[in-house]
Amino acid sequence: MLKNFMKSDGSFTTLLIRLMVGAVFLSEGIQKFLFPAVRGAGRFEKIGLPSPELLGSFVGATEIISGILLLIGLFTRLAAIPTLIIMMVAIYSTKWPILTDQGLWEMLHAARTDWSMLIGSLFLIIKGGGYASADQFISRR
Repeated sequence: MLKNFMKSDGSFTTLLIRLMVGAVFLSEGIQKFLFPAVRGAGRFEKIGLPSPELLGSFVGATEIISGILLLIGLFTRLAAIPTLIIMMVAIYSTKWPILTDQGLWEMLHAARTDWSMLIGSLFLIIKGGGYASADQFISRR
C-alpha cells in the first residue's frame, strides 16, 4: 500500500511544480518566524483568526515541514495536503473579503500566488513526487 501511495508519474514537469510549491512554502514558513508581526501572528490577528500566536507558529512550522518534504519529494502527496488546506483558508480569509469589497479583478490580482499554490498542491496530491523524488526512489525499491 505504501508503495502505491508513493508511486509517481516520474515526469520532469512534476519536478518543476514540486520545487516551485515546496520553495514557496518553505520560504513563507520561515518568514512567519522571522517577521511574525507582518507574516505570522500579527497578520493572523489582523485578519481575525483565533489564537494568532499559536496559529502563526503552527502554520509556519507546517509550511516549513511540508516545504522541505515537497522539495525532496518525500511523502509528496501527504505533504501537499496541509499546503492545500492552508491555501483554502488563506483564500477564504484574505481574498474573499477583497472580492466582496473591491470586486473580482482586484481579488484575482491579489490571489494570483494563492491560486498557483492551491492548484500546485492539488496537482502534487494527484501526481505525486515526479522525477528525482525520494518517493520515486522508494517506490522502485
